[in-house]
Amino acid sequence: METIDALNVCYYDLNSLIDNSIETDNNDITLKNVFGQRYIGRGLPKKAKLKIYGTPGNDMAAYMDGAEIEVFGNSQDAVGNTMNYGKIVIHGNCGDTLGYAMRGGEIYVEGNVGYRVGIHMKEYKEMKPVIVIGGKAGDFLGEYMAGGVIILLGLNLVKGEDVIGRFCGTGMHGGVIYLNGSPDEYKFGKEIVKSVDVTDEDILFLREHINFYKKMFNKQLDNLKIEVFSKYVAVNKNPYLNMYCTY
Repeated sequence: METIDALNVCYYDLNSLIDNSIETDNNDITLKNVFGQRYIGRGLPKKAKLKIYGTPGNDMAAYMDGAEIEVFGNSQDAVGNTMNYGKIVIHGNCGDTLGYAMRGGEIYVEGNVGYRVGIHMKEYKEMKPVIVIGGKAGDFLGEYMAGGVIILLGLNLVKGEDVIGRFCGTGMHGGVIYLNGSPDEYKFGKEIVKSVDVTDEDILFLREHINFYKKMFNKQLDNLKIEVFSKYVAVNKNPYLNMYCTY
């Protein structure tokens, strides 16, 4: 295992240090004193494991290809941008556009997330990305979502607070969103998504990922009831056809 002190190290130099470590088969890397450096873990292969102490900057794990990253702190925007495979665990909150164009792998966030999370998520054959969020999400959750799964646990919300913001699923044409509870219809993109029944298969899927969340963040979650979760899917696969075509 190698430990790298990122204090006052430029993001370019820090990423070079990580690359050099992996090239010499030091695949277990701990980063300390991270303070906003961008692109950490971009394109990392399956063999790599990173533990990050601090706050990584934008585009952490962009194009990641199978590595594992655990962040002990908050993360900024665009975590997991277009990632293919791998797993990210964030012991804190995360910013906007988490999982942008994500194509595979799993992301677990202990707390809340910002706007446009899961935008342009997609899936192909065995690649089915999953995002699990412990708290709430901002506006435009699942915008233009084409595949994959988003799960919001809605933990620690204050009375009257919704698990999602406005315009959830705007432009959504694939994938699934599971929410703890059933928010008002006005929260969703108009005529874009619909609520469908949660099946036994859905319950097994939710239980699997919630159990992993509990394990990673050492949560009991005795009051979390899977049977109250709602499931939302796209109404059709081409929601804006009439905007661009006349036939």
